[in-house]
Amino acid sequence: MSAREAASAAPSAVPAAQFTLKAIILSVILTVILASANAYVGLFVGLTVATAIPAAVISMALLPLFGKTNILENNIVATGASAGSSIASGAIFTLPALILLHHWLSFDYWWTVAIVGLGGLLGVLFSVPLRRSLIIEEKLKFPEGVAAAEVLKVGANPGAGAKVLGLASVVAGLFKLVTSGFGLLPETFVAKSFVGERGIAFFSFSFSPVLLGVGYIVGLNVAVLIAAGGLFSWWVAIPVYNSFFFNQDPVLLHKLAGLDPEDAAFAIWRAQVRYIGVGCMLTGAFWALWSLRKSLLKAVRSGLKASARGAANSLHTERDLPMGAVLLGIALFVIPLFVLYYLVVGSLGVALAMAVIMIIAGFLFSSVSGYMAGLVGSSNNPVSGITICTILFASLVLMWMVGGKSAIGAVAVVFIGAVVCNAAAVAGDNLQDLKCGQLIGATPWRQQVMLGVGVLASAAVMAPVMNVLLFAYGIGEPAHAGVKALPAPQANLVKSVAEGMFGGTLPFGMIAIGALIGVLIIILDLYLKHRGSRWSAPVLAVAVGIYLPLDVSTPVLAGGIVAEMVARFHRKHHEKDDHEKLAQNGMLFSAGLITGEALVGIFIAICIWVSKKPGVLALGVTLPAAQWIAAVLLLGVCYWIFRAGTPRRAA
Repeated sequence: MSAREAASAAPSAVPAAQFTLKAIILSVILTVILASANAYVGLFVGLTVATAIPAAVISMALLPLFGKTNILENNIVATGASAGSSIASGAIFTLPALILLHHWLSFDYWWTVAIVGLGGLLGVLFSVPLRRSLIIEEKLKFPEGVAAAEVLKVGANPGAGAKVLGLASVVAGLFKLVTSGFGLLPETFVAKSFVGERGIAFFSFSFSPVLLGVGYIVGLNVAVLIAAGGLFSWWVAIPVYNSFFFNQDPVLLHKLAGLDPEDAAFAIWRAQVRYIGVGCMLTGAFWALWSLRKSLLKAVRSGLKASARGAANSLHTERDLPMGAVLLGIALFVIPLFVLYYLVVGSLGVALAMAVIMIIAGFLFSSVSGYMAGLVGSSNNPVSGITICTILFASLVLMWMVGGKSAIGAVAVVFIGAVVCNAAAVAGDNLQDLKCGQLIGATPWRQQVMLGVGVLASAAVMAPVMNVLLFAYGIGEPAHAGVKALPAPQANLVKSVAEGMFGGTLPFGMIAIGALIGVLIIILDLYLKHRGSRWSAPVLAVAVGIYLPLDVSTPVLAGGIVAEMVARFHRKHHEKDDHEKLAQNGMLFSAGLITGEALVGIFIAICIWVSKKPGVLALGVTLPAAQWIAAVLLLGVCYWIFRAGTPRRAA
């Protein structure tokens, strides 16, 4: 560490200005933009990405235009803005299930604000007693927090990073406009051939820069597992089910009558095969809880003790929100949630049970989320698995109270899961930000307050953004003919599990197969760790792949391959510092691809929403050989990402 970096990271009795008006305003603006972008990406891909690093780069480029600034002020901007990704995760993973269950026709503004906002604020409060134990005592790596701190420390030329972000955003935005907007190029490459009466060989690949960016950020290891899950669904599970079990399912047999093989394959995937992903996800979530049980208990105990005596510490770098205020805030936030639950179910006893489940599961899974974020990062944090565990546990309790065939039961557990999901997502994100703050000498309580501001700003825009996307594209099913619906894989999963638990329609055989596959993947992961391999096999990555459409998972693999090419180039030719700096440029370019396509996707949705015409921007012309032109252009984007992460002299 250089003398300048050491000085910036060393705590002082009087910190530099952090919680300034210009920092708060810029942070709120970035929060709204990044939360909206992540809502689109999450409904499309089933994954969201951490936004602290892009926010830090933008802050370093813009704040100096309004007077003198410092590293702690830029950190506050990044802290608040990073709430956009976590709140978007919590909202889009759960609330669309209420649309799919036909409980809502659209996203009610005040209900959305209340559920998302209160859940997010609870996540901030739950994470306070965990800061010292997970960050200081356990010394977990919190990769995105460390990366954000490095970006802030090496902020001598933030304009270059902002240019990388801006260029990538323009590239991806134009790509989205030409495909989804103007219709000059197709959105998806599809190759298929029919075998026999019902057999089909199928491959699809979405022409989407956002998926390349996601793949680059998660890396080749996770990207391979996601793609493997998708290929397992379409190349193994669907053919096997079609060959050996199709005729034994009279309900599905009736539904598939008259369908061509491609539509029949999709129907089998929706009705049966994707539930293998549910079983995998459940196994992964329970394994995570079991593996971390001792560490979590130690973390909670030491964190509570440290928070109780933290007020006496004179260093501003050790001051969290007071524990008394944290406990009071939790108690106060539970009251309106209890009222909301009562309005849903109309029973004081059931509403009380829902509130108790929510508070216990919220704190437990916020702890799991914080620990997992410290191990693998927020972008790879299995929040969706956490939510499914909550849904199952809540379903078992409520089935005992209201009966297994209750019409409102599925809706009630989604409301519980929504609060817990938001709390867990925010808790993991908050600890990433606090790790970054620890490395640069920030004040924890100021960061915790700023994250609360970011939570409220994000919650305020979630309902309008999701309503626009619902009307323009549709969630789960196309809103208009010729429009590609947003898959919303986690919300579909939540809906299916909640509805299946109370309707007795869950394909438990498929879930059991998925659970067994999850066990085998865990054994493989343990073997890889025993061998000291740099590769791992997180079961939740495979589960997400099984549950995603194939055209979504395959481009993620392409992005992961580019990331591995960049890493191998630097391992062969360059020193570590050069590698980290250039790899950071690749990450920024990928983040720009995600932001650019997402924002243009929202723009197209607004145009459709205003005009009430799904093809309002379409030119009515398709270019000759359009599918191959789109493929070449996407290869060009892959090369552009590679060049962003490698030196110009490498060409």
